[in-house]
Amino acid sequence: MKRLYSLLPVAALVLAGACGTPATSGEEPLTRWVDPKIGTGGHGHVFVGANVPFGMVQLGPTSIPQEWDWCSGYHQSDSTVIGFSHTHLSGTGIGDLFDVTVMPVVGEVTYARGVEEDPQSGLWSYADRTKEVVRPGYYSVPLTRYGVTAEMTATSRVGFHRYAFPTSDEAALVFDLENGGCWDKATDTGFLLSDDSTRLSGWRYSSGWAKDQKVWFVAEFSKPAKGITYLQPGELDDSKMPRIAARYARVDFDTTEGEPLLVKVALSPVSAEGAAANLEAELPGWDFDATAAAATAAWEAELGKVRIETQDEAAKRIFYTALYHTMVAPSEFCDVNGDYRGADGKVRTNPGHKTYTTFSLWDTYRAAMPLMTILHPDRMPDIIRTMLAIADEQGRLPVWHLWGNETDCMVGNPGIPVVADAIVKGIDGFDREQAFEAIRKTAMNPDRGNGLRMKHGYIPCDRFNEAVAYDMEYALADGAAARAAEALGKDDDARYFTERSHSYRNYFDPATGFMRGRDAKGGWRTPFNPFASTHRADDYCEGNAWQYTWLVPHDVAGLQACFGSREAMIAKLDSLFTVSSVVEGAETSPDISGLIGQYAHGNEPSHHVLYLYTMLGEPWKTADRVREVLSTLYHDRPDGLSGNEDVGQMSAWYILSSMGFYEVEPAGGRYWFGAPYFERTQIAVPGGTFTVEAKGLSPENRYVQRVRLDGKPYDKPYIPHETVMRGGVLEFEMGPEPACWYDRSDAGTIE
Repeated sequence: MKRLYSLLPVAALVLAGACGTPATSGEEPLTRWVDPKIGTGGHGHVFVGANVPFGMVQLGPTSIPQEWDWCSGYHQSDSTVIGFSHTHLSGTGIGDLFDVTVMPVVGEVTYARGVEEDPQSGLWSYADRTKEVVRPGYYSVPLTRYGVTAEMTATSRVGFHRYAFPTSDEAALVFDLENGGCWDKATDTGFLLSDDSTRLSGWRYSSGWAKDQKVWFVAEFSKPAKGITYLQPGELDDSKMPRIAARYARVDFDTTEGEPLLVKVALSPVSAEGAAANLEAELPGWDFDATAAAATAAWEAELGKVRIETQDEAAKRIFYTALYHTMVAPSEFCDVNGDYRGADGKVRTNPGHKTYTTFSLWDTYRAAMPLMTILHPDRMPDIIRTMLAIADEQGRLPVWHLWGNETDCMVGNPGIPVVADAIVKGIDGFDREQAFEAIRKTAMNPDRGNGLRMKHGYIPCDRFNEAVAYDMEYALADGAAARAAEALGKDDDARYFTERSHSYRNYFDPATGFMRGRDAKGGWRTPFNPFASTHRADDYCEGNAWQYTWLVPHDVAGLQACFGSREAMIAKLDSLFTVSSVVEGAETSPDISGLIGQYAHGNEPSHHVLYLYTMLGEPWKTADRVREVLSTLYHDRPDGLSGNEDVGQMSAWYILSSMGFYEVEPAGGRYWFGAPYFERTQIAVPGGTFTVEAKGLSPENRYVQRVRLDGKPYDKPYIPHETVMRGGVLEFEMGPEPACWYDRSDAGTIE
């Protein structure tokens, strides 16, 4: 009997998940400007496939290679497909996830990943990239080996596939639980087919970068399967094998040319029952086109929060693709009933908020999270409450959290600036006292070198690897903690964390003008070469002394004092962009990229540096360098990013900088001016619309001459967050000559 379902839940999902305003009559669709292939070349590592904003599911192709440039499963240079996986990371240097991979096949195949040199070595097929279609919420590509055209779309927790097979009595969908990411290995998997052969459920436990990841799924077919076979890698006979041990399930169908075979795959971090409930709640029907339209509408609503005016179509593609990239993660990590798996491995019932995961905080505390506070203030309370729950479950705020697992990837305490920023900006919807206690507990945790820092006043380089990087990140997190304490009236805490945030001063060597390693006795590490970087085996992390010397965004006045004067600091900063771009070392980090001199835009420690000029009273230099980066290190081509996307950080830098400002100080509550890149930008905020206008803007007229706020002269080099959120008009008058519209002698510009 044909089953009929209402499509109302799909529409309801769009309305519930979309916080912006969709394009109305007369406004162009913004999704047309998104090119998901930007960042698929070079080292961009971006996800390509179908998803909805901040959704749990990222459904898209996974290729054969398990090398660094395939961390997202897709690279512009390669057209192999081993299947379509339901989870992917976007823009990381991490090869994890790729859970629950589905591959349509015809005839007998080898159940393995395969190698490109042998077409029969695995399930894989070439994809016909000339006919590939990818747009927000939808992906399609023909698989040449099997004569199958694959299409897919998604809701937050459900991937929806549509396959056009040739006429065959040997067609099948292979569910692959073996082949995860580069560092991910399945540890426990299993399947169970329903009595009516229309549903396949299962689970995949794995260990990789996330040491103990667990995911359950329920797949529903548009018609009953005619048979199923459970398989281990390379084996065709499962007669002696319990189902719990199976890594593959081949689900067979008879197919007719022109008859679509559809399958819906729901995920859960909790249980198969949770996956089934997610399926029923989000996608009970079978209208693929309506689901794809709903996914596109969800993207349109979110993209519609920012509208730019420019004649530069390439820049418009870069901007809206960047905005799209900032909304792949953080991703939802709970069932529709609110249940989730905690950082302690325990299943938690609905805590009263939506739970998120994929927190690449060392990257995103700098721009992606501050952008979230502007564009998605409705999501921020749940993000903060998620982070506080993680702190309760594991004893400290997250560093890099993925599917219930703390990876401890990268240095410092990057969760502190995000929580402190929410406190300073007055974001509601979470317990501020609980939040500060999580900050305090994390800041006082002795693990990861922080105990050495509390003992010696800094981390000695002879006692801990990457000591300078760890300590400087801890210092700026302490600075953020101090700002949060001030906002809450905790004077003693503010004084304590402010003082501790100065630990970076122990590393400044006046003789060389660089931050460099110091041992437990106070001696400098020698020999010293500011151009040298050895990947994860020296005093820095993915950088060298040229880049880390400037990692003091919380205390620019203190850094100026290290140099001895503003003029000396500016002279040193000028040289950053003019020295050789050669990074020396036996094994340098591939993340040190996008170089202008030794300024490395392809990696996060440099992202605030251009704005130091504005803080030091020479804003025209910020304007020059920001325009140089926007126009030369971002492109609308596959290699359009100068480094990893890093879960939205590279793109968020572009978004904020093109608007004309950037949050330099972690939890500073204000945005320092550069110069607008577009004639007009309109941002949807709680108070209405915040508009940035650049009068007379051109490549020549790139310098700010005067600033007005709501028609009145404005004489500050920054704008507070609360001013942006109230709405209004920020007007920049642009001209061809360097100028400073504020008092450069005012030391308050860098307090």
